[in-house]
This record gives sequence, C-alpha cells and structure tokens, in this order.
Amino acid sequence: MSAGILPGDPPGGRRALAVWGTGVSVYFVAVIFRTSLGVAGLDAADRFHVNASALSTFSILQLLVYAGMQIPVGLLVDRLGTKKVLALGAVLFTAGQLGFAFSPSYGMALASRALLGCGDALTFISVLRLGTRWFPARRGPLVAQFSGLVGMAGNLVSTLVLARLLHGIGWTAAFAGSAVAGAVVFVLVLLFLKDHPEGHEPEPLPHQGAAYVRRQIAASWREPGTRLGMWVHFTTQFPAMVFLLLWGLPFLVEAQGLSRATAGELLTLVVLSNMGVGMVYGQIVARHHEARLPIALGTVGTTAALWAATLAYPGEHAPMWLLIVLCTVLGACGPASMIGFDFARPANPPERQGTASGITNMGGFVASMTTLLAVGVLLDATGDDYGIAFSAVFVLQALGVSQILRLRKRAARRERERLVASRVETVHVPA
Repeated sequence: MSAGILPGDPPGGRRALAVWGTGVSVYFVAVIFRTSLGVAGLDAADRFHVNASALSTFSILQLLVYAGMQIPVGLLVDRLGTKKVLALGAVLFTAGQLGFAFSPSYGMALASRALLGCGDALTFISVLRLGTRWFPARRGPLVAQFSGLVGMAGNLVSTLVLARLLHGIGWTAAFAGSAVAGAVVFVLVLLFLKDHPEGHEPEPLPHQGAAYVRRQIAASWREPGTRLGMWVHFTTQFPAMVFLLLWGLPFLVEAQGLSRATAGELLTLVVLSNMGVGMVYGQIVARHHEARLPIALGTVGTTAALWAATLAYPGEHAPMWLLIVLCTVLGACGPASMIGFDFARPANPPERQGTASGITNMGGFVASMTTLLAVGVLLDATGDDYGIAFSAVFVLQALGVSQILRLRKRAARRERERLVASRVETVHVPA
C-alpha cells in the first residue's frame, strides 16, 4: 500500500480532475445565476416597482428553497449518485434563469427565483461528493476549498460580465443569454460525468422508505462534528453572502455615496479576495488540521470588527481605505465557511457524507436568509438607515460563536476516537 494513501482511498489523478471539473462547472454556472440578482438589485426594484423588503424577498425565497433542500439533497446524493442529481439541478436552475428573464410581474419573477434556488441547491453537495469519491481523503480540504473557489469565479463573472450585459443589452437579453450556459453544462454532465472510479463503487444501501431517511439524518445529527460544522458554516458565510447577493451594491451606492462602477469594483474585490484566501486556507487546513477552529473564529472576529468600524465611522461616509479593507476581509468569509465541511467530513462514514454535508451547508444559508430579511425590514422601518440595518450581522455572529464554543470540545473528542479506531482497522488491512 502506498504511503499517504488510506485503504480504499480513490487514486485521484487526471481522470479525477476531469470528472470533478465537469461537476464543478455546473456549480460555477449555478453561482452565476444565484448571484445575478446582486448586480441587478436596483434594476429589479425599478422593473417590478418594489421596495427594499419586497426586493429582499427575491433572495430570501431563493435561499429559503436552497436551505430547505440541503438535507433532502444530501439524501438524494447518497441514494442516486451525483450524475443524476447534477443533471436535474442544471435543468431546474436554467429554467429559473429563463423564467426570470421573461417575467412580466413580481409574482412570476419570485417563482422563477424559487425554481432557480431549487436547481442551485442540487449542485454544491454533489460536487463535494464527487471530491470524496474521486480524490484521496487527505486532499479533502483542498478539493473543498477549490470547489468554493470555482463558485466565487462564477460570482466574479456575474459581477463583471453580467452587470455589463445588463446595462448594455437590457434585462431580458442578458438573463436569457446567460441561460445558455446552463444548457451547455447539462450536456457536459450527460456526456462526461461519472459517479466514482472503477473499483471504488460504494456499497449499496438498503432503502426502507421513511425509516432510511430518519436513520440517515439522525445518525448524522448525533455526531458533534456535524453540528459543529453547521454552526461554523452558519457563522462565517453569511456576511459576505448577504453583501454579494443583494445588499452590498445598495449599501455602497446609497449609504456610502459611491458610483455604481466603483461599487462594482469593491464587489469584485470581495470575490478576488475570496479566491486568494481560499487557496491559503485550503493549504493551511490540509497541513495543520488543528488550525481549523482558530481560522474560523479569527475570520468571524475580524469581520465583526471591520463591520463595526465601517458602520460606526463618525463621518458622513466611511473612507475608501476602510471600505477596501472591509471588502478584503469579507472575502475570507467563504473560505472560512468551507472549514465547516472539514468538521463534518471526518465525523461521518462515506455512506452519510451527502447527508452530513447537507446539514452543514444549510447553516450558512439559513443565516444569510435571516439577515437578508432583517436588513430589508430594518431599512424600511428606519428610512434606509444602513447602520441599524446591518447591525443584524452582529446578532447572528454572536449566536453562532456561542454554539461553536459549546460544541468544540465534544467534536474534538469524538474525532480523536474515530481517528484511533480507523488506525486500529488500518493495521489489520493487508498492504
């Protein structure tokens, strides 16, 4: 047996990269569609004649569908495999993007974003599952971070390309034209994606209807590592998600007095920072497992400090240097949220990876959905006082940190027990 490769570990290699690349291209397009409203928020308010609360409902509904589907998606991936789930996701989010392009009313636009959220929900857990099926376990943190990195590249396309198309060729042409990418990745999945390498087929799971579902969810939830992963994801992801998905552009334009072009550049900075930090965090966590929690909590603390400094700045507008630092730090939120999966992954056996990942992934999107709603309601209630509205960030961060601190020792103890048990089993596996 080769050094560094665990018994039964997939081999990785070029074939793994090609298959994973096919799967992650679906996630890439899903993120473009998911974040497209972030650059079109002000246009959507004008097009559908809605206020801040109604505008936030677009993203809230999309995230509500996404978050609500994470556990079902995890179960689907565990049962059906990644190819079928990714193909269905591509169909749904493409239909949602097309519907949004041609929606004549607010109600139809809402339905289209819900459909888009449904398809989007099927992608990320599937991509994570591809990583665990095609790459050795020691590559898990890096593969997960690179998956998030590709997603942020999709956000970058949305910020740079779709925003220009929107203001160049108009609403319908921009959104309908982007939907072509969904059809392309659907074909790629059908032609090139495979669930697992030869010789690494998972053991068939007996299905007993509702009893199977309850057993999978209950077993995953009982693991402290799964719950810790969910709260890490909850606490770290949402500040940047809320900023990029909807409220960043209005905050920078209306509260900070920037032009839309300058605001767009700052949104781009968040994405570029995310991509750079993701590579660093992935390398650190892969080499130093004990760094997971300090990185996550450090990111939360730094984010809170920068938000507090920006919102409490005594001048009429925060200085540009402070906004640049804020956006740079917000870029670390996405990579920090990926650390949540590095707690859930070792806490669960392969047959529960999809379910455990679904529980973990639900955390950040529940936090994002809650904050999107809170910011919209507070803006309407306070006459667009962004300082008060964005204070909701601190409430959710405090809740998340309290749960992380409560679970950290139990999760660490349980992870050590599983590691010792796996080493004992490894000793008895012939080379």
